[in-house]
Amino acid sequence: MEQGKPDVLTQAGREAIDGHLSDRFINLDPAGYLLIKLDQEGGLLIAEHYRNAINAQGLATDPDTGDVLSCRGGDPRLPARVYRGRTAKELGIELTERADDPPISRLDHALYLGRELQKAEACLQQGMPYIQD
Repeated sequence: MEQGKPDVLTQAGREAIDGHLSDRFINLDPAGYLLIKLDQEGGLLIAEHYRNAINAQGLATDPDTGDVLSCRGGDPRLPARVYRGRTAKELGIELTERADDPPISRLDHALYLGRELQKAEACLQQGMPYIQD
């Protein structure tokens, strides 16, 4: 890379960088996790907050039972709280500034959620389905 001038990446280059960064170990947020959904009819972004604990192996566990939470289904859990917003920014502010007990305690989690909320908002605007990464 020339000093002061960044390399221009192709789409494949961007995907390779993101794929590599997605393979790293991620410390889970002890404040819990959020599932992002769309309400197309109501024009809303929805974030369901689920509480968890983190065990000695770094795995998310049910805070009541201590059972490891599965990423591949299992018994349905009820969200601790549901947040709604009309835009990614509005919902992001709900999650970080207006919540009595913010559901996010790690900066990397906040950055991830910001990216996901932007993608969800774009899907909402275009009437497309949204799938959370």
